[in-house]
Amino acid sequence: MGCMAAKPIVDGIEREHGERLRVIRVNVQDTAGQALAGQYRFEFTPTFVLFDAGGRELLRTVGAVDPAAVRRALASP
Repeated sequence: MGCMAAKPIVDGIEREHGERLRVIRVNVQDTAGQALAGQYRFEFTPTFVLFDAGGRELLRTVGAVDPAAVRRALASP
């Protein structure tokens, strides 16, 4: 699944959970995006990473994003 195919799914997650999370899209083709890709280990696109408020990684998916997995991760303590 390419980035453009994942966009509607991520947009839906953002609409559904917008009050609980902030979606940040990173363009790994530009300099700032490349730095973040290295820092957060984005090796393939699309990569979706969900962090808690403290910066702890709760979920990481490469390719398809499963909205149900995001819901489960948000529901976990």
